[in-house]
Amino acid sequence: MRYQINGEPMPVVICELDSGETIISESGAMSWMSPNMEMQTVGGGAGKIFGRMLSGENLFQNHYTARNGQGMIAFASSFPGSIRAIEISPDAPIVVQKRAFLACTAGVELSTFFQKKLGAGFFGGEGFIMQKLSGSGLVFIEIDGSAVEYELAPGQQMLIDTGYLAMMDSSVNMDIQQVKGVKNVLFGGESLFNTIVTGPGRICLQTMPMSTFAGVIASVLPTKN
Repeated sequence: MRYQINGEPMPVVICELDSGETIISESGAMSWMSPNMEMQTVGGGAGKIFGRMLSGENLFQNHYTARNGQGMIAFASSFPGSIRAIEISPDAPIVVQKRAFLACTAGVELSTFFQKKLGAGFFGGEGFIMQKLSGSGLVFIEIDGSAVEYELAPGQQMLIDTGYLAMMDSSVNMDIQQVKGVKNVLFGGESLFNTIVTGPGRICLQTMPMSTFAGVIASVLPTKN
């Protein structure tokens, strides 16, 4: 499969598939495609459907396969930001925020990832339930705003404001840390808790979480009398 990502801040990934190749997406994610792309909607077992519901994804996935020659299919981002292509291998799964998954090649498995620490789930801003992408293949994920990546060494930490963590390697540990100092809490203008991630592994941060964007828009909308 070959692909190109165009059009930020409203990007689209355009994929060219050889005959017989398959790409998988959430239902409703396809933007345009060539006529020889065959679609099959797959739900999986009850456990998988329930997991997708909890992680904020659609209950069903669409499998698109090129028939009788090369095929083309495009998936556009649902929010102003970036699309990142990430290679997945059996020994290097990743964990992403809810609704980050856009599409993947066959061989990549999407499952539910539960935060082991309740505090990180309830106050870390990423939610108690995230998504885990494992197996082998290529996956495309959506990033809110621009993406900034860091490679953390073993034991190296970074503090992240609520909602800015978009993706991390499964080897990265995630927890929360309360902001210290009464003045900082009351007048600092930041969240009460920060997410703290500890290496080793890669993290990907996003510059404009959807919740922050929504708050900015709401602040300038006229109020009803």
